[in-house]
Amino acid sequence: MECFRIDESGYTGFDLLNDDQRFQGASAVAIGDDDAERLIKQHFPKLQATELKYRALSRRQSNHPRLLALMRDLLGEFKCVTYVCDKRFMLTLMFVDYAVEPYYYERGFDFYANGQNYAMASMLHMAGPALLGKPQFERLMESFQRAMKEKTGEALNELVSAARATNWRQIPEVIGPLAQYADRDCLSAIANPDLTTDIAMIVLTSLITRMEVMADGPYRVQHDQSKNLATYHALLQRFINHNDTAEFRATEITTLSFPLKLTDVEQVDSKKSPAVQLADVMVGAAIEAGNNLAGLRTGGLDPEQLLALYADDQFIHMLPSIDFEEQRRFRQGSQGGELIDYLATNLMGAKR
Repeated sequence: MECFRIDESGYTGFDLLNDDQRFQGASAVAIGDDDAERLIKQHFPKLQATELKYRALSRRQSNHPRLLALMRDLLGEFKCVTYVCDKRFMLTLMFVDYAVEPYYYERGFDFYANGQNYAMASMLHMAGPALLGKPQFERLMESFQRAMKEKTGEALNELVSAARATNWRQIPEVIGPLAQYADRDCLSAIANPDLTTDIAMIVLTSLITRMEVMADGPYRVQHDQSKNLATYHALLQRFINHNDTAEFRATEITTLSFPLKLTDVEQVDSKKSPAVQLADVMVGAAIEAGNNLAGLRTGGLDPEQLLALYADDQFIHMLPSIDFEEQRRFRQGSQGGELIDYLATNLMGAKR
């Protein structure tokens, strides 16, 4: 049976404002341990370490050509996908989903049609500091994250106060539901104990959407035994155990159908699995590129050279975009709202 090896990077649980880890991502590669060992020996014949780790290798300039060559072979010869997101943008997107959308939902407006939620979140993320005031915008996002975690009356009141302290009349359609009305539907969504700012489910759903397309038939997943991946493991098992029939159009090029072709997930010792080690290389390279392109860090592989290796369907990113027309076209006919509700209700136990 075909097996995808996966690894993640940048996971900080509910905390999407973590200064040290701006990006979160995961990679999946359908490669066996024999092929993985062959590639490692081919590109790093003098490797002395017991395990191939991207972070350690990328520190040395002399390793960069070898890492790029390894990535070229992986992306050119094997089924691969990598997902990367800006966690601060994801928090802004969640703000739109929970602190804005319920207000419009109760008034019969489909907030997700053609990716309107994505466009609004992009605008808020990029223009919010200037329109609302930078300190006020930062307080608003911090208060929203706290309210999503604590679910207390005190935290919800602080969120409303933070919204009212902004220059919210600059964009009343976004901040107004909280600042003007303290909308009970929005506050109820934020207080829902089943909703969280942990985006592991979003990362996994993106990977699974591509793995389902790439897999020729039933397939399985292997991953490392790290603490962070324990969360992913539990979520993968929920996907596997869900046997209802449903289908959703996510974007112009992706659909997700249940039940999945994914049949099994297994934790393995990465030191004994060259294939899992290559998944670490893939996600490590992508996260490093994101940090370099954002100007947060320097060093490592040239991000332009790295990104040039990917085919369009091998790299998924969730970043803000001001090309609203292109995003509208890409997400036209999307059933994003229905998919969110379906996953929340059937896999996470949440209710609208």
